[in-house]
Amino acid sequence: MPADLIHLVRHGEVFNPDGILYGRIPGYHLSELGHKMAASAASSLAGRNVTALYASPLQRAQESAAPWSADFGLPIVTEDRIIEPWNKFEGKKFEFGPGVLLRPQVWPWVINPTKPSWGEPFVSVEERMLAAVADAWQKADGGEVVMVSHQMPIVMVARSVKNMKLYHDPRKRRCNLSSITTLRRSQGPDGAWGKFVEVNYQDPAKDLLAASVDFGAV
Repeated sequence: MPADLIHLVRHGEVFNPDGILYGRIPGYHLSELGHKMAASAASSLAGRNVTALYASPLQRAQESAAPWSADFGLPIVTEDRIIEPWNKFEGKKFEFGPGVLLRPQVWPWVINPTKPSWGEPFVSVEERMLAAVADAWQKADGGEVVMVSHQMPIVMVARSVKNMKLYHDPRKRRCNLSSITTLRRSQGPDGAWGKFVEVNYQDPAKDLLAASVDFGAV
């Protein structure tokens, strides 16, 4: 029996005192506040019938999945397809945004922001995320599935299921730390399964956001 709901959970705050654009660089773990955020996210669904738990292979996602594993007694299944996108800014130490125009060496990277030219194409992220979501939905033993991922991949799914353009301003993403974007698969009157639709978005760690630093990806 497929899943009733798919919850796309973003990881908590990362310990990143040097302000590095970390992307897929290994070794970036949750801060103390990030662990509290992750626990808040898991607690927000206490008592629900969560039957499967997936996480990106990156450390911050695995650590953010740990409270879900403990609270619901589930193993963490590593899912490579929900990883952070790769990008050419990894390891750099400056804020991604208009400031890149002051750095001529990176101008070739930002020539086409609609793709984007500095990293994995939006459509590539959309396709792998939706494939992972569909597989998790199909493999579920009913109930609800949690998938711990990253900001841009979750935003790609949210925009895709709403038929929005994938190109967007990264500074205006609706995907806070430890937020939960929930999907359900539509079903027609004849019982045929349709596309995924978003049914909820919540910020269970909203009381902790003001003290957090959300920096490190593009």
